[in-house]
Amino acid sequence: MSTSESNSYTPDIPSDPITKTTENIHIALTPHDLDSLAATRFVRSPSAGATVLFIGTTRDTFNDKAVSSLSYTSYTPLAMSTLYKIASTIHAKHSLDKISIVHKLGECPIGQESIVIAVSAKHRKAAWLAGEEALEMTKEKAEIWKLERFEGGEGVWRANRDGAVGERVDEAGGQ
Repeated sequence: MSTSESNSYTPDIPSDPITKTTENIHIALTPHDLDSLAATRFVRSPSAGATVLFIGTTRDTFNDKAVSSLSYTSYTPLAMSTLYKIASTIHAKHSLDKISIVHKLGECPIGQESIVIAVSAKHRKAAWLAGEEALEMTKEKAEIWKLERFEGGEGVWRANRDGAVGERVDEAGGQ
């Protein structure tokens, strides 16, 4: 479900990155610009034959409506726990060497990165599948919401997984 919000709304965003890092998993929610090279460096491993990097960016349209910007917010403690569970699950399921999931909080102008996911594995198929699954699980499960602002109109709050503005996505993930 979505709600409308005036363009003047400013969500409460932490001023510093919130991170959790182990030997094989790195997750973060950050108000700063995302660093895809840092994510790639984290997952680099001498035993990995494949590294996959996904960078999600703010596009300038949604459903033929001009987007002026996105702003992300979250319930940070729960979102961090969820992101760590996602990373742990994907790491084990695909026998990854390492995984990194970093999501932007706060304003995310057009063309700027909103999410970076990097994975490394012995073989490319596992890395490809793990990267895609990590993205889909993050969009479906992480407690992260976006305020999508449209040119000449108010913003609309949506969950990351929602389809068209105001349309709920059923449990199977369809629209």
